[in-house]
Order: sequence, then C-alpha cells, then structure tokens
Amino acid sequence: MSTDPAQRHPRDSAGGATVVDIQGLRKSFGTVEVLTDITTTVRTGEVVCIIGPSGSGKSTLLRCVNLLEHPTGGTILVDGLDITDPDCDIDRVRSRMGMVFQQFNLFAHLSVLDNCTVAQQVVLKRSKKEAEKVALVNLDKVGLVDRGDAFPAQLSGGQQQRVAIARALSMDPELMLFDEPTSALDPELVGEVLSVMRRLASEGMTMMVVTHEMAFAREVADRVIFMDGGVIVEEGSPDRVIGNPQHRRTRTFLKRVLDPTNVDPDDDDDDDVSEVEQHASAAAQKPARTSAEKPAQAAATADHDHGHGS
Repeated sequence: MSTDPAQRHPRDSAGGATVVDIQGLRKSFGTVEVLTDITTTVRTGEVVCIIGPSGSGKSTLLRCVNLLEHPTGGTILVDGLDITDPDCDIDRVRSRMGMVFQQFNLFAHLSVLDNCTVAQQVVLKRSKKEAEKVALVNLDKVGLVDRGDAFPAQLSGGQQQRVAIARALSMDPELMLFDEPTSALDPELVGEVLSVMRRLASEGMTMMVVTHEMAFAREVADRVIFMDGGVIVEEGSPDRVIGNPQHRRTRTFLKRVLDPTNVDPDDDDDDDVSEVEQHASAAAQKPARTSAEKPAQAAATADHDHGHGS
C-alpha cells in the first residue's frame, strides 16, 4: 500500500482546516515545568509524529490535547473550541477524539465485541444492534472480525492493541491520538499494529502519534516534531527532521536510536542539553500573552507552521 502523502490525502493537509491549534502551552507538575511554550497546529488529514527521548514531554503534550492533563498555561483549540476554557464541554470534544494508550485498557470481563460497543451505547446513545454493526466494521478493519466473542486474556498483545484501535474508531473520531501504541508489545507484534495505523493514514485520518518507531514516522508522517526538555526543538517534514536534522540534539538522539551499537560512550551531549535548556529558558522568559494578542499570534503561527509543512 502506498503511503505517499499526495496519494494518501486527497486534499493538501497544509491547506486543510485546523483541527488542533496549540498556542503557548505550558504544563507544570509542582515546581517542575514539563512543557514550555509549545506552539503548533494539526490540520485535517495530517499525520504528525512526535519523537524524542523519554521524559521530553511527548506523552504529556498528547494528554493535554484531550485534557487528561490540565495545562498550566496557554490555549488548546480543538475544532475551534478552547478546551482550556472552564466552560468548555470537554465530554463533547472528547467524543470527536479517539485515544490509544501504551497499555490496551480493555475491559477484561467484556468480550472483544462488547469492548467496542459499550461506549457507543453510553456516549453516542446507539442501539445495541447499531453499535455492534459499527464495531464489526472496525474489527474487520483491524483484522479481528472473527474474534468478537473472545476475551482480552485470550488475545496476544498485538491483537489487544488492535482491538483498542477498533474501539476508538467505533466512536467515529475526527482525530486519533496514539501514545506510543507499540511500546508495550513484543518486537514481532509491532508490525501488525503499525500496519493498521498505516491503513488509517492512507484513508486520511488525522493523527497525532507519539512514537519511537523512526521507520514508521519517516514513512507515514506528513510532519515530525522532535521534543526534548519540554520544548519543540525541531519540526518539519520527515526527510528534513529524520533525514537531515538541523539541530545537534536531534542528530544525537537519532544516532543513538538508529544505530545504538555504534554509539561512542565517550560522546558527551552536555552541549546538546545546554542548547535545549537555553531554548527552554528563552521560551520561559516570554511575556504572557493577553487575550487581545492571541488572534494575531495564532495567525502568525499558522503562517509559520505552513512554512514548516512537508
């Protein structure tokens, strides 16, 4: 199956509607700031892969997008709705998103089919018959339509994660969030999950994917974001960020991920870390935006991101 972006998306994602608009996002746990001035957008049909070392803030960023973590500052708009507004109906917004976690989070006491229908019936108020019809379509999409009567304990890890994807798809999401969906799997099971995600990308699903799978990011993503130290260090097309990174910290990270057996143990990345810390410090010193400034900054950021697009 071809994953060329031009074939995958009938419309140029850079010109599509903005699905997620993140402006000046900050998140602290106590006195520790884990996200500093994160600003980016995701457009309809775009696949954005977020890479970086453990502890860089990737998963926290993703969790902020559906408010599983509450931002300390900044704004996040999803389909034009500010989810950081206390008056926002977050359940309504979440109904448009699907999220797949590192762990599968399936209900152990429910069958595969029931796992994929319960939220439809409760949240979307679908009848059992309608919910089952939708669930079977999505189980077929992930190659598990014949396992509807099975229970999670009877499935492999890869199969359980595919059920989790089918469950999310059964809610008819406009946006899919994947938080390292293959990190808990045995290596031989990774491919079956990535294959499903490739298919979703080929069908034009808007996706934000936190991943350590560099080959997947390079093949499927429209845009790659490299994070470290709670900031976006570098972003752009996969060929640019993974194939020809401009930032020294990005190059060091990719060298260690792509060729771990040849990493020089004496290679000191203190300069890389210092450079990222300087970036974070500069971002932290930016004055807080007033409400009047936000629209102008949002427009400027949209132009900036369009220039960064693939």
